This record gives sequence, structure tokens and C-alpha cells, in this order.
Amino acid sequence: MIQRPIARISGLGVAVPSGIRTNADWEAALDTSDQWIVERTGIRERRWAGPEDTVASLSKTAADLALEQAGIGPMDLGGIILGTATPDRLLPSTACDLQALLGAENAAAFDIAAACPGWLYSLTVAEGLIAAGQAEHILVVGAEKLSTITDETDRSTAILFGDGAGATVISAYRNEANGGILSTFIRSDGRLASLLYRPGGGSTRPFSQEVLDDRSHFMKMAGREVFKAAVRAMTQACDEAIQRAGVAAEDIDLMVPHQANIRIIEATAKHTGMPMDKVMVNIDRFGNTSAASIPLAFDQAINEGRLERGMLILLVTFGAGFTWGSSVVRW
Repeated sequence: MIQRPIARISGLGVAVPSGIRTNADWEAALDTSDQWIVERTGIRERRWAGPEDTVASLSKTAADLALEQAGIGPMDLGGIILGTATPDRLLPSTACDLQALLGAENAAAFDIAAACPGWLYSLTVAEGLIAAGQAEHILVVGAEKLSTITDETDRSTAILFGDGAGATVISAYRNEANGGILSTFIRSDGRLASLLYRPGGGSTRPFSQEVLDDRSHFMKMAGREVFKAAVRAMTQACDEAIQRAGVAAEDIDLMVPHQANIRIIEATAKHTGMPMDKVMVNIDRFGNTSAASIPLAFDQAINEGRLERGMLILLVTFGAGFTWGSSVVRW
């Protein structure tokens, strides 16, 4: 009998722009304060891309680090899957631009548009491709330049978002002792799309002077409704991933949630029975970086020595669509 490969995270790398926006930068323009922002979101600063920073260039920097850690080269990749809500252009995919930058000529490359869960959706697809024997190594990237679709005059959204990229190499293994992805879970509910979306700039309302004037190419969000939906979806996702992995909540060593709002993180942890000292939080440093959020938090957890081989990690995320998902990984 042919043994089905096990997908494992074999390399991780991140990249963020050098520009920083602190809460003080928003105080005068938006009639807000550092205290107000921190109490409601947990955010103190966020990285802000400059004109020279692209989603592809940030992804390339992160990918180089991930490939080095995995001990492979670009030509070893059988696929590149890039989760992003802010592609550098609509055609071709940013994943194809990244492929060219890397010189990964053997890889199939494509984007996944799943907003904040983009990296986890991409991880799930990569796991399926590896299980089907389609590739030995797949690069999974979550990268965003949210500063380009954030309305700096809208207090409900301007304070929340930042830019960055995270890349992981997903590799095929055939020995369970090496750890791996134990479960994944993804869902969506398009009926709630209008609670967090960009009304203009697509093929329904192409870019025009009218779209620019009414600022409908920027994100719009109904914050209170999104908060409720996020908590509901992320708690469901935690339960599903834990059950599918065949483990108990108390077996989880570290939760790495999407960094959208500290209150959402706290509510999700409480439901799952996770004390906050077992939850990775770095929203104060980066804000909401959408698809890059989990890789950035994952990388910081490693650098801080919070992860050791053999530990169980719960990943959980939620975003526009609505989309949500989760995964249990043995590190």
C-alpha cells in the first residue's frame, strides 16, 4: 500500500516594510487618541509600505528566508500559492510575479482571494496537493499592502490595518514522528459580504472618477456586526480543528490567532479554554495584516522561544467574505 504523504511546515520567513505608523499619527486627523485605539483594538503601531514596496517584493524577501530554513531552492518548488486581498495588479496573479522573482520555473503559481484567511486557505490547498502527490514542496504565502485600500479619513478602518508578508514552505514527509498538519477546516458565508468589502474598483464598478470621488475603492466595514460574526466563526473553527485532529483543547500548547482585534482574540481564547499566556498576540506591533497575520505571529512565537518541536499549535482566522478557518499543527 502506498503511504499518503504528510504535509509539514518545513520553513518560515517574514518581511515587513520599514515605514511605521503609530497611533499618534492618527490622533489629529481622525479625532482619536492612543488610549482609545489601544483599549478597543490592542494596536499601538503598524507597518506602512512605501512606493518601493510591493506585495511581490515583500513576498520574495519572506520566501527567501523560508526556503533557506527548509533547506531547498526555488527550483525544488512544485507550487506557489499566494493568499492576498491586495494583489499588485489584477492580471496576472501576484504569485506568478513572485515565481519570476524567485526563479521557481518548476512551480505552478496562483493567488487565492480569501481576505484574512488567505494564508490558511492556501495552506489547506497545499496540503491537498501534497496528499495527492502533486508536489514535494509548495510555497504558501500570505502578503498584503492594505495601506493601498485603507481610507485614511475613515476612523473605523484607518487605525486597524498594516502591511507585511509571511511565507511558509510546506513539504511532504512520510514519518509521523516529524510532526505535520493534523487538521484543517475552512468555511465561508457570502451572505454577509457587504459588512466588510470594497464597493468599487472591480468589474461591476470599474475605476472611474466617480469611484475615486466617492472613495468606494477603499474598504468599508460595519465594525460591530463584523466583531460578532468573527467571534462566532472563530470559536466554531477552533472546535472543528481540534475535533478533526483528534486532540483535546487542553492538549494545545499555543494558539496563534489572526490578529484583527484583541477583544476578538480574548473571546476566542475564552471559548476554547485557552489562558492568554498560551495565546500568541502581536497585534500591538503590526495591526491587522490580513493574510500575513498568522505567519507574522507564528514567526515571532518561534523567535521568542515559545515553540518547541512536538508542540501542538492551533491556528484560527476570520475575514471578509465572510471566510474563516483553522488548523492544528504539530510543530
